[in-house]
Amino acid sequence: MDGRDWGTFLLPYEQTVEELKVKFKTMRSELKKREEYTPIEFVTGRVKRLSSILEKAKRLNVKMEDLETGIEDIAGIRIMCQFVEDIRRVAEYIRARKDLEVLYEKDYITNYKESGYRSFHMIIKYPVQTALGQKIVLAEIQIRTLAMNFWATIEHSLNYKYRESLPDEMRVRLKTAAEAASILDSEMSSIRDEILEAQKTFEENSNMTTQILKSIHQLYFYHLVNEAIDTQARFNEIWQAQDMEAMKELLDHVRGLLSAAKKDSLPDGL
Repeated sequence: MDGRDWGTFLLPYEQTVEELKVKFKTMRSELKKREEYTPIEFVTGRVKRLSSILEKAKRLNVKMEDLETGIEDIAGIRIMCQFVEDIRRVAEYIRARKDLEVLYEKDYITNYKESGYRSFHMIIKYPVQTALGQKIVLAEIQIRTLAMNFWATIEHSLNYKYRESLPDEMRVRLKTAAEAASILDSEMSSIRDEILEAQKTFEENSNMTTQILKSIHQLYFYHLVNEAIDTQARFNEIWQAQDMEAMKELLDHVRGLLSAAKKDSLPDGL
């Protein structure tokens, strides 16, 4: 092993991971606001451990001076999706970005590994602005469903335990589990519309509840104490009955009270 400062060596990769996590989380938020649904469930990232970098370099016969180009996943981003269909959509968004360059892709969903591993990988070049200037960093983006990620996490742990020499029985059981995860993804895709509709309804109801409770607090601000107490009592009744139509009517009612209160609070002539 050479005598470089490994902490300094990893700094651009750490910065790359943090920046990409923020960018993809921002993409998730924007898509949700624009379309009320986002193909991104959540985003994680990591910098490969030094021991793992060295082990991979040894396995691939990468020289120490070639680590930056020979090991492409020192910086890693993982994007989780609910449905298999979402993976292709996320990949399209990434290809269209101007702040990174996709070098190549590995489709382990269409062409899954013998072990059963399924995921979609994109190797990218990312220009990170360090204290010493711009540096081009290679990074890997993995896009997969929650089921794929669960399986891959377990397989990774077992491979680490057995140093990638899994017993034959364990390999068979893992492959069977991978097929079961694939069937689960297919079933979820077949009822995708119903799932999304249920999630949308839950989100709308949750937002409506939040708006009513905030509006009740605002009634107290305008000294409409009796109205606030009455509205709270009505909300409690409706909440117990889970009557969403009545909840919508209550929200309209409390908004009307606040609108009138705001007009009354304005100086004459405004």
